[in-house]
Amino acid sequence: MEYDEKLARFRQAHLNPFNKEIGPRQHEQRASKEAPEVTSEEALPELPPGEPEFRCTERVMDLGLSEDHFSRPVDPNEDEPNIRVLLEHRFYKEKGKSVKQTCDRCNTIIWGLIQTWYTCTGCYYRCHSKCLNLISKPCVRSKVSHQAEYELNICPETGLDSQDYRCAECRAPISLRGVPSEARQCDYTGQYYCTHCHWNDLAVIPARVVHNWDFEPRKVSRCSMRYLALMVSRPVLRLREINPLLFNYVEELVEIRKLRQDILLMKPYFITCREAMEARLLLQLQDRQHFVENDEMYSVQDLLDAHTGRLSCSLTETHTLFAKHIKLDCERCQAKGFVCELCREGDVLFPFDSHTSVCTDCSAVFHRDCYYDNSTTCPKCARLTLRKQSLFREPGPDVDA
Repeated sequence: MEYDEKLARFRQAHLNPFNKEIGPRQHEQRASKEAPEVTSEEALPELPPGEPEFRCTERVMDLGLSEDHFSRPVDPNEDEPNIRVLLEHRFYKEKGKSVKQTCDRCNTIIWGLIQTWYTCTGCYYRCHSKCLNLISKPCVRSKVSHQAEYELNICPETGLDSQDYRCAECRAPISLRGVPSEARQCDYTGQYYCTHCHWNDLAVIPARVVHNWDFEPRKVSRCSMRYLALMVSRPVLRLREINPLLFNYVEELVEIRKLRQDILLMKPYFITCREAMEARLLLQLQDRQHFVENDEMYSVQDLLDAHTGRLSCSLTETHTLFAKHIKLDCERCQAKGFVCELCREGDVLFPFDSHTSVCTDCSAVFHRDCYYDNSTTCPKCARLTLRKQSLFREPGPDVDA
């Protein structure tokens, strides 16, 4: 019975329990001024003692639905441009993504559904729109474009005092004791950074790979992490000059070097073969274009794949495909083979065969055993020398007459 009385009271007096702005007595006074007098027949049932009394008018009967509480909040950055260029960054406006990102400027979370933020297409620097004008770090891609080289000294530390006890990037005061900010060392540059510029990101250090064949990730600063990420596929490491002894201890590099040398010997066959050009066989190495240009330059990604064994497997498959085209599938390429002029026996030889040797002067191909047994003379070189002598021989008196 008590429940029925409350329900009847709610329906008659239009009770709005969600309206907290108007107190119970104010409801009573406002209802008495605006509404007509209530007759005795329409009198509301009395509530038991101790029950709070709420009386509302019909204006608040909609339970607050007259206002659009669920609409998208007004964004003050709605009119911001989609593209911003700042300190060689090329920022594009991002919006409406539910993935949480972290602002590289203020080190706080970017809520993609309700905040406007920008991403640099060059170095993937992210920041709030409000932090855009506070950026002081130039785009790392510009450094990669103008100075594509690694620091090849292992953690070249010079000491915190050489930095005047300030962050190497933003120049904020830092110390090893963490007051006012903790000093964190970057294993790539050897310098110290504050917590805003160094987030303890992990990266493979090229100097440790080249000198020690060490692929364990080390802590680096944000700037170094972006630089290493952009440089990972650039072939800028000439291992023969940096550390030639590395080939004596890493068998995978010796095998990869031999495969790369064979591919360079196959390249002249493909660029003069119509079928190979139509089939675009050289595009098998489009991800590693430097493999068809030289056999000395390596990228950090090449060394990573060599360490895991993936590079050797992929190069072996490519080598087999190229050799099959030259020696079996294409008659034009088969016609460009060699016959050993020292023994004049055996099958047609190609410079990339494992049992052959190539003359460094005339590029003639011989059996390896035959070439080493008669290494003092090369028949083709001897013919070319005689031909040059006959062309440049002094004319005799009969020729003058």
